[in-house]
Amino acid sequence: MSGATHDVRTDRTGSSARTADEGVSELGVGIDPTLDEVVTAVLDLRGHERASYHALLDRPGSTTGELAAVVGRDRSNVNRSLTALVEKGLVTRHRRVLEVGGHVYQYTAKPPEAVRLLLHAALEEWARAAHDRVDEFVTRADEGN
Repeated sequence: MSGATHDVRTDRTGSSARTADEGVSELGVGIDPTLDEVVTAVLDLRGHERASYHALLDRPGSTTGELAAVVGRDRSNVNRSLTALVEKGLVTRHRRVLEVGGHVYQYTAKPPEAVRLLLHAALEEWARAAHDRVDEFVTRADEGN
């Protein structure tokens, strides 16, 4: 690493161990993650997707073209963002038939409280899976793999 000193402790077997905070920071994971880090890690949500979601909060029922004008991105990029947001459960899509023929899709962001609950559920699911992987690591070590 960087030559920094660490509080190294010796456990009862005589092997040295670092504190949990040191181990986490050396993995490159913040012990106190930002909201953006959590949202990115848990939902794989990119910055442009977050921008589209937040713009939709103020403009429910927007079309791709309307949203593209608001966020300053081209329609194809906004369409990809909206598709990802729908797939991740953060946005709903409604098909509106036009009087002159054809149709248009309108998008509405789910309320922040619903997204908060979704984030908590996804984080808990991820944490359970991560704990299972840690248990597998210990099991494999015990088996000599």
